[in-house]
Amino acid sequence: MLFGKSVFQSILTRLHHEAPEEQPVAEEPVFRISGLNASFAAPIETAEAPARASHAYLALLADRPAETVPAPKPDAPPEKPAYLSRLSEAEVEEDLALLITDTSEVLAEKRRSFAKLNHPDRVHPEFRREATIRMTIANMLVDRAQRLTFFR
Repeated sequence: MLFGKSVFQSILTRLHHEAPEEQPVAEEPVFRISGLNASFAAPIETAEAPARASHAYLALLADRPAETVPAPKPDAPPEKPAYLSRLSEAEVEEDLALLITDTSEVLAEKRRSFAKLNHPDRVHPEFRREATIRMTIANMLVDRAQRLTFFR
């Protein structure tokens, strides 16, 4: 230690005093985050762009090409799928087809495939209540089965 400072602190002090003063550089405002290749804001060229985006999203979730997913008809009243009326625990368990021999991986796959069909975001807003009930019961049943596989 030299004069109450460690060698490292002495070197830092000397470098600070010897460093040339940097003039602040006025930078133009940039609307991008440094390191990313694209910005988050994109111009919307037509009014149907959001409809195309949701159409593509549903096609991705359905594991089908976008051309095979029918476009929603704005004037047609929604038709409630029959499976959304099956709200009891026994009916949901039957739809899940849970087996005592299912492994954790199989249970996770059954949960995902059930959610593809029954998730509240995938059904018409009028039927979200029923879909939420079905997903709640299904998650409870799969979680219960997961705990049982843990003790096997």
